[in-house]
Amino acid sequence: MQCAVIDIGSNSMRLTVYDAEKTVFKILFKEKIMAGLAGYVENGMLSHEGIECACQGLIEFKERLRLLNIQNVSVFATASLRNISNTQEALLQIYSATGFSLEVISGKDEAFYGYTGAMLDLSLSDGIFVDIGGASTEIASFAEGRLMESESYPIGSLRLYEDCVKNILPGKGSRERMKKRIEAELGHCKISSCGSSLACVGGTARAVLKLGRRRYHLPDSCRTLSTEQLESLYDDLCRGDRRAAELILKIAPERIHTLLPGMSILCFIAQNTKVSQMTVSKYGVREGFLCQRVQTQL
Repeated sequence: MQCAVIDIGSNSMRLTVYDAEKTVFKILFKEKIMAGLAGYVENGMLSHEGIECACQGLIEFKERLRLLNIQNVSVFATASLRNISNTQEALLQIYSATGFSLEVISGKDEAFYGYTGAMLDLSLSDGIFVDIGGASTEIASFAEGRLMESESYPIGSLRLYEDCVKNILPGKGSRERMKKRIEAELGHCKISSCGSSLACVGGTARAVLKLGRRRYHLPDSCRTLSTEQLESLYDDLCRGDRRAAELILKIAPERIHTLLPGMSILCFIAQNTKVSQMTVSKYGVREGFLCQRVQTQL
């Protein structure tokens, strides 16, 4: 059966179309819109312009689905609508404009779906799971192939950029502000390492892996960077020279402003959990949602 899952995140909106059976699936089509909804939050509320931006993205996705004749569609939102005070108002306006009824998933559910999706791809039994989004970061520990504990924190790459960075790339002052903000939000994190690896999903992790492959001349099949490589790459990019900007523009141009804030969160987690490497999954929260909520109904 062909079906689609739409994920409305704080930085990007993503559509994935699958050919799914009870226990297996194949990705047929993917599309991404860098909506940056976290940038439309004012005084804790998603602005009218932000709601319109979400509606426009969904209308574009709806047209793609119409052309593909996909009728089984699930739509969920994460911190983009979870961490605002006018969630119900936004949901009603989005439904009125697009016909899509959205489910806003909790931070713990987001961590669970993300972990589930990652483990469909990675052969890891113990470690720390991390998903750095635009406005939230989910961290979980897992041992013997089982999720142990998880938390969602209201800090992400786009929110950190909006709050701490004045220019496109963060200078010394911006990096100090980011460091203080990350320590304030994540310094009390009590999730302890169950292994030597970070299992990572999300756009920040995928972009970091691509940059790492280029920087260290690794093959496209490589899915892992050591903690030393991660930190060295971050230090190189933080020099703020033209080469750093050019490298990001070549590899992940849509993340020119959010990559370093996201990397700073990733480095903090890696240092504080004392892991030795990060491994990036090709699957994530949408595949976990598909597995747990869609395929179980087939």
